[in-house]
Amino acid sequence: MKRAVADATDGVIVPPPAAVTVMPVIIALSFCHMLNDMMQSMISALYPMFKKDFALDYTQIGLIALTFQLTAALLQPAVGMMTDRKPMPFSLAVGMGSTLIGLLMLSVAHSYQLILVSAALVGLGSAVFHPESSRVARAASGGRYGMAQSVFQVGGNAGSAIGPLLASLVVLVRGQSSVAWFSAAALVGMLVLTRVGFWYRTNMPNTPLRARAKGAGGVVLSRQRVIFAIVILAALTFSKNVYTASLGSYLHFYLMDRFDIGLPEAQMHLFVFSAAVAAGTLLGGSLTDRVGRKATMWISILGVLPFTLALPYANLLMTDVLLVIIGLLMASAFPAIMVYAQELVPGRVGMIAGIFFGFAFGLGGVGAAGMGWIADRTSIGFVYGIASFLPAIGLLTALLPDLATGGRAHSIGGDKK
Repeated sequence: MKRAVADATDGVIVPPPAAVTVMPVIIALSFCHMLNDMMQSMISALYPMFKKDFALDYTQIGLIALTFQLTAALLQPAVGMMTDRKPMPFSLAVGMGSTLIGLLMLSVAHSYQLILVSAALVGLGSAVFHPESSRVARAASGGRYGMAQSVFQVGGNAGSAIGPLLASLVVLVRGQSSVAWFSAAALVGMLVLTRVGFWYRTNMPNTPLRARAKGAGGVVLSRQRVIFAIVILAALTFSKNVYTASLGSYLHFYLMDRFDIGLPEAQMHLFVFSAAVAAGTLLGGSLTDRVGRKATMWISILGVLPFTLALPYANLLMTDVLLVIIGLLMASAFPAIMVYAQELVPGRVGMIAGIFFGFAFGLGGVGAAGMGWIADRTSIGFVYGIASFLPAIGLLTALLPDLATGGRAHSIGGDKK
């Protein structure tokens, strides 16, 4: 066998996982993920209000988005690397505190510069939350890593759907100052995450296990193979998130253009897709634990290809049917990708979570912008025609090494005794 990637994980503290699944902790993290992503998604929903009230141009709106995404996405791997070296049980509550301050500042911001600072603080809170909460969810999983990641992730899906709705019902009606009301959600999140921090500190003592670069089945991989596998996972994430972004951002425009329906009806079809995505995230966790990581990726990403290819040619009824199938299958990939990546580099749970959550978030924004650029120069129907081929990238799954033969993984600290 080739030499293990021991130098990539030496000195990293890997707390032993809980002996049994601690569902209250996982549910608490999922709830706080909902609050975090709800507040995070409100930022983009407020762009029209900022543009009007502060007389901003599209470039200035883009800079708000860039400031938020740079802090929310690019800082996540750095935060994950820090907490891999030195776990910080209460950093989750501190991160939520940054979001609270950002929302309060946003509610009273009287200048463009203050809006940028507020957006950066909300993004910083998100950057701290995702990698460390993913680590705690894994620690509380009792070995059911796919289930833990999917329950944690479905909270974020719910929050992303709720945020724009609340922004339109409350903030866009009552004005900028009402943003402060949502700081109460951040305060609730801080209280819940403080309790989670006490659990983590008590049950995951600093008696470190030295991480070994072994797959779940004891397969030892070279540094080159680990890096290659991470690149493949990044490509799979690209195909999934860019296609999902094309649906989330432009589906209502496509339906209105193709079937000549109104915006309220189009939004109901978008809700059908969002509900399927939430259900698919939970399905992915169960599949990951039962049939394995690679099998779930095959089913989720490549398996969805026939349905994405059929979508541009379907009538309205079949469009809903296909949206449900696509949402279920495509969303189920993320828990498998995350668990597989964390098993590739077992001593870097936080860093891997930061990379993939940040990468997924960034790709969604880049994908939505790219699809919009193409639609402006062609048509929205053309966008869905070319996007339907993206899941074919799932063929790259064949190049991933086999890490386990069964569904449930071994301890992240190495082989079971």
